[in-house]
Amino acid sequence: YGGMGLDFSYNIAVAEELGNIRCGGIPMAIGVQAGMTTPALTRFGSDELKKQFLVPTIAGDLVACLGISEAGAGSDVANVKTTAVKKGDEYVINGGKMWTTSGCQADWMCLLANTSEGPPHRNKSLICLPMNLPGIHVAKKIDKLGMRSSDTAQIFFEDVRVPSKNLIGEEGKGFTYQMLQFQEERLWAVATVLTPLETIIQETIDYTRQRKVFDQSVLHNQAVHFRLAELATEVELLRSLLYRTVALYVEGNDVTKFASMAKLKAGRLAREVTDSCLQFWGGMGFTSEVLVSRFYRDLRLMSIGGGTDETMLSIICKYMETLPTK
Repeated sequence: YGGMGLDFSYNIAVAEELGNIRCGGIPMAIGVQAGMTTPALTRFGSDELKKQFLVPTIAGDLVACLGISEAGAGSDVANVKTTAVKKGDEYVINGGKMWTTSGCQADWMCLLANTSEGPPHRNKSLICLPMNLPGIHVAKKIDKLGMRSSDTAQIFFEDVRVPSKNLIGEEGKGFTYQMLQFQEERLWAVATVLTPLETIIQETIDYTRQRKVFDQSVLHNQAVHFRLAELATEVELLRSLLYRTVALYVEGNDVTKFASMAKLKAGRLAREVTDSCLQFWGGMGFTSEVLVSRFYRDLRLMSIGGGTDETMLSIICKYMETLPTK
């Protein structure tokens, strides 16, 4: 379908390299294409769907977005209310999606909707939804704290008709497909923060070395250079956890626990590094002229998007409860 046929570790190599871009919005937008909207289509979609949506998305000719979150259902995916009712050979879609990355410019959406009245984990399906259909309303572009180069949309659906053949895989399996899709999304997100965190630490070292306070460089203070050493160590530990998780995933293992641990640690470490380093920049750190202030805003999303810290903790706890007692 136009891809290179390489294993998932190459996605992570690309994601880590994209961290050299000096903002969070562009790597995130690419990640939506590569690791959020297309994994389920690649794994479970029909040949016809792959030719229509996957091929041009891989080529970069179409922009994709992911329609999961709603105003009352962010990390609580089972609680989404959007419906897709089957009528003849079509689904009729009603509802809306919130915080949709690339939603203002997307050509198609990987939509999660309720296709039956059954239990919440078995009544959902993923559908390839062209964004130019009648009844789709992009209500507004959301003004955000960070990731300001990335458009984020609020979208409503009013009797939108889409062919039933646009269903990805089996009806009712959408929740399961999305949980699998989340693993790649979360690992991609972790990979994209590694280089920015290293860059922030290095730029902070350079700045505090030349910045003088009370006749000595800020870096000369033990509290400062010890703190930077601790943060650099934490980044390397996160990288090791990511690489271990990816290696297990490539071998076909369930990495839900480790991916959740990595996502949790990445979100918290992003806050820790950017906050500590911004403090060492002093008044300059509170301006929009330096990279640390941008990443302070951009990387705050790591603890929210793709599943909050609290959601990751819940997942980890569930997996720990399955461990045998000694």
